[in-house]
Amino acid sequence: MSSNPDISLTWSAVLKVASSSSRSLPGDKIRLPQSALEQLLAASTLTVPSTRPSNINFDPFNPYSLAAARAEHSQWRDTQQQLPHPLTFRLVNAANGNIVYAGIREFSAEEGEVELSPFLCTALGIAAPETTPKIVSSHSSEAGTPSQPVDLTDDEAIRITVHAKQLPRGTYVRLRPLEAGYNPEDWKSLLERHMRESYTTLTNGEILTVRGSKSEEFRFLIDKFEPNGDGICVVDTDLEVDIEALNEEQARETLKQIMTKAQTAPGSAEGSSIGGDIDIWDAATGRIIDGDDVDFRLPSWNRSLPITVEVTVDDGESVDMFLSPYSTRQRAKPREDEHIFGDFSGDAIKSVTLQPSNVILEDAEALLFSLHARPTAVGQTPAVHQYSLRVSQTANADTVSSSENPIIIDQDEEMRNPDEQQCKNCRQWIPRRTMMLHENFCLRNNVLCPHCSNVFQKRSPEWQDHWHCEHDSSHGNTPSSKSRHDEVHHTPRACPNCEYEAPNLKDLASHRTSTCPGKLILCQFCHLEVPQEGDPFNPSSESLISGLSAHELADGARTTECHLCSKIVRLRDMATHLKHHEMEKTSKLKPEVCRNVNCARTLHGVGKNGEIGAGSRMGQGPGNDIGLCSICFGPLYVSMYDPEGKALKRRVERRYLAQMIKGCGKSWCENSYCKTARSKTEEGKESLTTQQALPIVKPLMDNYNDHSSSMYFCVDDGTQKRRKFAELMAAEKVYELEWCIAALEAQTGNLDAARQWLQNWAPAIQH
Repeated sequence: MSSNPDISLTWSAVLKVASSSSRSLPGDKIRLPQSALEQLLAASTLTVPSTRPSNINFDPFNPYSLAAARAEHSQWRDTQQQLPHPLTFRLVNAANGNIVYAGIREFSAEEGEVELSPFLCTALGIAAPETTPKIVSSHSSEAGTPSQPVDLTDDEAIRITVHAKQLPRGTYVRLRPLEAGYNPEDWKSLLERHMRESYTTLTNGEILTVRGSKSEEFRFLIDKFEPNGDGICVVDTDLEVDIEALNEEQARETLKQIMTKAQTAPGSAEGSSIGGDIDIWDAATGRIIDGDDVDFRLPSWNRSLPITVEVTVDDGESVDMFLSPYSTRQRAKPREDEHIFGDFSGDAIKSVTLQPSNVILEDAEALLFSLHARPTAVGQTPAVHQYSLRVSQTANADTVSSSENPIIIDQDEEMRNPDEQQCKNCRQWIPRRTMMLHENFCLRNNVLCPHCSNVFQKRSPEWQDHWHCEHDSSHGNTPSSKSRHDEVHHTPRACPNCEYEAPNLKDLASHRTSTCPGKLILCQFCHLEVPQEGDPFNPSSESLISGLSAHELADGARTTECHLCSKIVRLRDMATHLKHHEMEKTSKLKPEVCRNVNCARTLHGVGKNGEIGAGSRMGQGPGNDIGLCSICFGPLYVSMYDPEGKALKRRVERRYLAQMIKGCGKSWCENSYCKTARSKTEEGKESLTTQQALPIVKPLMDNYNDHSSSMYFCVDDGTQKRRKFAELMAAEKVYELEWCIAALEAQTGNLDAARQWLQNWAPAIQH
């Protein structure tokens, strides 16, 4: 946990509870007006003395010193107006004495008003607007003590006092469940996520409500803190959570329910089979008990071929199959009210076929399958169903999924015996000579359904229970199939996470896997599984254009430093920002390198952040007209007036002759125009005279004014090695030699760092 300067803050205000207080605020969050932020900034003071650094070498005529001084002053000024992090408040309802602690969401409320979350409204004894007033618990020593609620719709506006109150970071909290049967495996991870997303503080004696993965609610009494007090902060701290039963009777009932559940848990002798990973062509068999779900996962498959999931069950009317991709946009296991594909039919064989062109498979890390056995009625013994699941892929897979109507071949088009005649009752083809006998029997015993043209025996249970839906073309032969059809297709369902009410179960599943604010996603910025949030009825234009969820828009508004240019960029803009860097690389000109073929430097210098000409901007440019870097030019420099450069040319010639006749004397030298390097070969062991060296030097001096020609001067061992590394890197034909030299110069010869520099700043060779 990073240490922040201690800031003392004394501020309070009496504000009217806004009528817009609604479910839009999570947990313990509030909204305050903009003026509150200004007052808080004015009231905040550093308790630790702030030392303002002073630059004793400040030069007002130096633009670099002046800019640095301005930046330093701005930073010092900003540190004097800091707010504590996190910013917490103490809310008091003077009407009933209720007290609760809260965190800030934003400063966007109307002036003179405060917006409260539903949790805070309940804790303060304030009824939510446009709802029926209800009894809520107050801040007292006993949980559940009723207090008289205050309705926001009263003529007299409700006002509360908001105090700025910094709470200590908690290290321990004890929660007591208000109902029996709380299995730690069910709520522990949910509690961690719920606290991280929605709460800044915890108040002693309040009721913490946590929504489970199956839309159930767990309610806990906040019972004890460490450090002791009325409240703690739960941000940027390691919080130990202890769960204890409210009393001994609740503990015994919880243990009894856990033991009962363990006896029928998946994998037990009396429970359903365990799912898990499945392979192509490897069938999985097992059993499933009414009310249970068995989950399977397909981690890999050939994405260029269609994939078919087929399940065979002994009772098709009792078991359904669901399928969903597992990706950053779909994290939940498929269930009957939350899935992409499903088969609710009563067939014994259920199948779904996905084509490789299906967009849901583009970013899918895996495919999730789920078998769901419908729960039995109260008092009935759960039945056990056998199943067999197989996943297959073929090049000629049927493109029609189980949810579509199969192709039916018209039997009337087949060739028939001309002596046969079709019965008007059962539609069978009968020989003409026996038609009379057949019709007499058929009319007495069989009946033809006028809607679906199926034939039944008049006294059979199938005919007695035969039904047709008045809303669609579905039909069946059992009361259970009729009840299940109405339940799935014609029973309105309310979404547990928002105000949406679906006309049927399929539409609810589609809503919960698309626009529902409670849909789980993997946030690309915080890398946590979180609800996507947002308004399903009126999505923001920014969300539609960017493709980001409401949570990612808010989370992506945080800023970070670009690792390339060190600029401050919003997280959600980082991808676009990096693309600009890529575009800039393509338009970059190659850096000019030193004419000395043994040198590994550029003419104008480079920086670690890709700056070309960094040396020139710092006053360290080459300072010559012959194309040598400042290091190679150093031995040739003389402070004399030489407008035509004739004296400089003579010095270059003399240096060549000195190298050829005397050598540099460095054992590592590999300069072909140096006696020391030539002496390592057979033909170079003999010493050269000036007369012998002049013909060798003359071609070099003839090209003296041509900057595209090379020069050959001895260099130090490190520079020579860098040049060899640069040539080896250029031989890979990914980056040009000039960029390889620049990368090694910027990273002072570090090969790994130079490769990273090239990747960040250099344009690759276009093949």
